Amino acid sequence: MTARPIRRRTAAAGAVIAAGSLLLTGCGSGTGGATQPKSLHDRLPQKVRDAGVLRIGSDLSYAPVESKGSDGKAVGLDPDIAAALGRKLGLRVEVQNVSFDKLPTELKDGSIDAVMSAMSDNKERREGTDALGDPKPGAVPLDFVDYFIAGTSLLVAKGNPQHITELPDLCGKTIALQKGTTQDDIATRQQAPCKTVGKPLKVLRYGTDDQALAQLKAGAVAADMNDFPVAVYNAQRYSNGTALEVAGPQMQPAPYGIALLKTNTALRDVLADAVNAIIISGEYDKILAKWNLAAGAAQNAVVNGG
Repeated sequence: MTARPIRRRTAAAGAVIAAGSLLLTGCGSGTGGATQPKSLHDRLPQKVRDAGVLRIGSDLSYAPVESKGSDGKAVGLDPDIAAALGRKLGLRVEVQNVSFDKLPTELKDGSIDAVMSAMSDNKERREGTDALGDPKPGAVPLDFVDYFIAGTSLLVAKGNPQHITELPDLCGKTIALQKGTTQDDIATRQQAPCKTVGKPLKVLRYGTDDQALAQLKAGAVAADMNDFPVAVYNAQRYSNGTALEVAGPQMQPAPYGIALLKTNTALRDVLADAVNAIIISGEYDKILAKWNLAAGAAQNAVVNGG
């Protein structure tokens, strides 16, 4: 098998993930001749096959990636991709609404099989460390199957009255974000340089992005920091696009990954091949187009590519 990186398939996407990342493909081998490769379903862990269901944990408060529809059911990019993967695997998919910061614990406890929740694949989550690289008490090291790429954006009041376009512009200001996210890590790292120049950055951390967004709508903070697709969605939907805007370019593009326990390599590997299958079939592109997220398209699945 040849290793190659996950790549975006549009000029807008830009980022190429680490060249050492592995693309997983189904490889048959034999000594006396060709062998019939196992189906994706047959390669699933016995426990998952017996259950007939893939339990996905997701924080349903992050539209358009995942949220609750009018009927209370999960809707968005991640639920649609999860459903497509379930069809390839011959499994029913069950999406469980779990607070973002509790998702790794639910994995560890066995309440869910995998996480699909706009969760960025990064070194901290893979190694169980904090934003500064120190061991994080209670952290659950994770493996990822990367399937989409998104950067971080700053959402500000319309007209950008505080002239915020990049991280240094946040020094001396107060911002809001969802705790435990990539944005939390980015803001935490930015606090040190802001302190050095004598302009401390105050970060208000909330359980959901909706709570952080409410602070921006109320004028209590200078910016809400979140993923680019979510920032664009909120800017467009709130007050018909007249109250908020996305400031500056995307920062630090990184892949979203399906998160699993490091001990669950069998499920990880078959999910990687299932992602590749829906990309090859064209179903993946249709899902991204439905949610206006084609700019984040990946060329192939990668394990731990962030």
